[in-house]
Amino acid sequence: MTGADQNEEGLEGSPRFYGGRMLLAMPGMVDPNFSRAVIAMCVHDEHGAMGLDVGHAIEGMSVAELMAGFGIEAPQLAHVPVMRGGPVEAQRGFVLHCGDWGGKDSLCVAENWNLSGSMDVLKAIAAGEGPSHYIIALGYSGWSAGQLEHEMHLHGWFLGGTLPADLARVAPGSRWDQCYAACGVDSRLLTGNTGQA
Repeated sequence: MTGADQNEEGLEGSPRFYGGRMLLAMPGMVDPNFSRAVIAMCVHDEHGAMGLDVGHAIEGMSVAELMAGFGIEAPQLAHVPVMRGGPVEAQRGFVLHCGDWGGKDSLCVAENWNLSGSMDVLKAIAAGEGPSHYIIALGYSGWSAGQLEHEMHLHGWFLGGTLPADLARVAPGSRWDQCYAACGVDSRLLTGNTGQA
C-alpha cells in the first residue's frame, strides 16, 4: 500500500495508518527530540512508521554545504536549509519532493509528494533539473510496529491533514503554526498542561 492509498483510507473517519499526513507535536511533548515537531509521515503500516521532521533546520548547514560533502557543486543553494529529519540515522539523507521529478527509487508519499534517498536527486537539483519543490533532511523519525498507534493515545501528537502542496515554500520555523492553522487550530491557544476532571 502506498502513502497515497493510506492517506485515502485515513480520510474516512479515524485512520488506521497515517502515511501522507502531517503529524504535529503538541506543546506538552515530553521527548525534547520532538518539541514543535512537524513530521511529514512517509510510511506507516503494520510494520511501523517513518517520517521526516520538516520543522527544524540544522543550524549552520545549507544544501550547498551538504552537497559539497558529496563532491557536488551547488553554490546557488547556499540559502536553502537542511532539515533535522529526526534522531534516527542522523547522517542519512532524504529528499521529500513534488512529483514533477521521479527517480527509479522514489516512493510515492502523498498525491503531491515523493520521497527519494539516492544521489541522483541531489545531482538533478544541483543541475537545475530536479524537482521544482523539495525539502532535504538528514535523519528520520521512526517507530516500531504499533508504537506510533500507542503514542497517539497519549498526550503528545496531533494528526494533521495531508502534506500541503506548498509545504516547501513555507519557512521551516512557520510550518508548525501553519499546519495547525490548516486544521483550524490556532497554535497560540494550545497548552502543554492537561486538565483534571
